[in-house]
Amino acid sequence: MNILVVGSGGREHAIALAVKKSPLCENLICAPGNPGMANLGRCVPVDVADPKALADLAEAEKVDLAIIGPEIPLVAGVVDEFRARGLRAFGPAAAAAALEGSKAFSKNFMKKYSIPTAAFETFTDLASAKKFLAEHPAPIVVKASGLAAGKGAVVCLTDKEANDAVEEMLGDKAVFGESGKTVVIEEFMEGEEASLFAVCDGKDYVLLSSAQDHKRVFDGDKGPNTGGMGAYTPAPVVTPEILSAVKSQIIEPTLKGMAAEGSPYTGVLYVGIMVTKNGPKVVEYNCRLGDPECQVVLPVYDGDLLALFDAAEKGELRNFDAPASPKMSAAIVVMASEGYPGSYEKGKEIFGIEDAEATGAMVVHAGTKMADGKLLTNGGRVLGVVGTGKDLQAALDKAYEACGKIRFEGAFYRKDIGQKGLARCKK
Repeated sequence: MNILVVGSGGREHAIALAVKKSPLCENLICAPGNPGMANLGRCVPVDVADPKALADLAEAEKVDLAIIGPEIPLVAGVVDEFRARGLRAFGPAAAAAALEGSKAFSKNFMKKYSIPTAAFETFTDLASAKKFLAEHPAPIVVKASGLAAGKGAVVCLTDKEANDAVEEMLGDKAVFGESGKTVVIEEFMEGEEASLFAVCDGKDYVLLSSAQDHKRVFDGDKGPNTGGMGAYTPAPVVTPEILSAVKSQIIEPTLKGMAAEGSPYTGVLYVGIMVTKNGPKVVEYNCRLGDPECQVVLPVYDGDLLALFDAAEKGELRNFDAPASPKMSAAIVVMASEGYPGSYEKGKEIFGIEDAEATGAMVVHAGTKMADGKLLTNGGRVLGVVGTGKDLQAALDKAYEACGKIRFEGAFYRKDIGQKGLARCKK
């Protein structure tokens, strides 16, 4: 098969690594790709936010299946464009991708189909939002309804934080632009978060390994939210009982509900859950693999990932022979640029990746570029260092050993990835 992987981050590098292992993959094209992906296939510069340009590329390259990594092209309708031209793309159509593209839509959808989530209200004007906050004191959560690169959800522990958040979204600053013109304010849920990924064909699904992300920038879950500073799989907080509840109360009603809405869900359905004292509740949906969770979930999948995606796109998951639960653990530590998630400098030379990979770890490129034969930083989250092992401790040991081999000016990373999981393993 001639495969196109769309995207340029760590998630897409991990997808490309997994796809390249499949005997079904004869040729790999990455659009636009990154320096790590360039070692696996041919990288073609293209605007991922332009569905027409992506479909033109697929036609020109006679692509058999496109795998869409990021949410932006999915919400923009790239799968619709492919299907209109008789091309195959793995991912949800735009109407289904609204589960991520509009938090207002997803919350109302969950309410309609009785899917457990936090109580909420939506607002489009500042005065109404502030009035609501005056009647509902912190802690509370304020979310920009649209896409915000994983940074549009603000957990407000004080009334001032809550008012500042709605000011930033609905006030003159409008820091999230169009994405923040509608705001969802919801109750603060107490519990522990986890991520689950269902590969869906519109009716049936295959569940991948559970994971836990680390959103805050500093150790001890301190500082602002980021796109993710690390993750591990499987997540011990997702017990067999919790998993059963997620399937019956969340994933299956979601697929049935989307079909009833006339938008059958194909592709990866990411469900971020909060494990509360009353069971799992949805924190958010994403319409694609999570980043950095993808980088740990895919390496432990004991099967042919491309065959899975191919079967899902064809609507043939009912009889798909999915492997059992993973036999190993994986952990990723994200190496970031100084200043992230605020302002940071780019163009710092990166050293030591070969030494890191020599430890047996996998290094995925998230924000890098090549210039004059040198590998340079080109983003806030620069690299993801992935370790695998027989258990979580072994995976973490390998990831952190490899991190110690990599150097670039201003590099930093969290030193406490996986600690919640380790604590649960010891119980």
